[in-house]
Formats: sequence, structure tokens, C-alpha cells
Amino acid sequence: MFAFILPLRAVQAVLSIIVLGLTAYVIDSWWYGSPDSVDFMLFCSIWTLLAVGYLIFAPTRAPHLAHKYAITAVEAVTMIFWFAAWVAVAALWGDIRCGSAGGPCGAGTAAIVFSALIWLTFVATTVFAGLHIRNTARSDTAPPPEMQMQGV
Repeated sequence: MFAFILPLRAVQAVLSIIVLGLTAYVIDSWWYGSPDSVDFMLFCSIWTLLAVGYLIFAPTRAPHLAHKYAITAVEAVTMIFWFAAWVAVAALWGDIRCGSAGGPCGAGTAAIVFSALIWLTFVATTVFAGLHIRNTARSDTAPPPEMQMQGV
């Protein structure tokens, strides 16, 4: 059931790098200080790269740091961040009537779409982390078995 977690992590990282580039371009194109919502989306991209690094390497390299509640918390916080980011930027784009024209407007629209996709991937992985908590004993603090290195 959890066999596709690692590919989802790769998708999360790649989409986050794409959003990082798009929002950096939008922020650079703004003439007078960029809006907070776009800055927050840039922060979410950086946060996600750090979170995905933790979510991939903690269970395999430092299992003592991969408590099942910590993993779920990182998943849930990242999911909430992305939801807030894409909704806020989408509302801003609607207010300034930017649309999907070329240049910064098109880059911002693409960033909104990719951010919504990242949010959906984190919804999925958060649900799986929650299912792992529900299906294990309270005293079992290990990460999901499919996240641990096999044969080490």
C-alpha cells in the first residue's frame, strides 16, 4: 500500500524546485517589494526541500529521529503550508487580474497550479502517515517499515 511513497517524495521535491524557480522569477519581476503571499510560497518551496530531505533520510539513516508522530507532524504542517500558499497567491492573482498572460503573470499562474499539485501529494502522504499511526500500537514509535532500509 505504501510502495509509492518514495516516488511521491521525488514528485514533491521536483515540483517544489519548479515552484521555487517560478516564485523567484515573480518576486524578481515585482517593481516595488513582492507581496507576502508570493514570499510565503517561496518559503514553502524551501521548507519542502528540507522536509522531504528529513522524510526520506531520517527513517533510513537516523531512525531515532523518525518518530511516527514527528513524521506525521512534518507531513501535516507542510500540507497546511502549501494549501495556504496556493490559495493566498490565487486570491492575489484574482484581485490584481493577472491571469495567465506571459511573463510574471504566467509564471505566477503556473506556480499556483504546481503548488496545488504539491498540496495534493502532501494530502496523500499525510493520510498514509495517519493510517500508519492508527494501525500501529501506541508504544510502537518506528517509522513505516517501507521507509526503513532493508537488509541493513
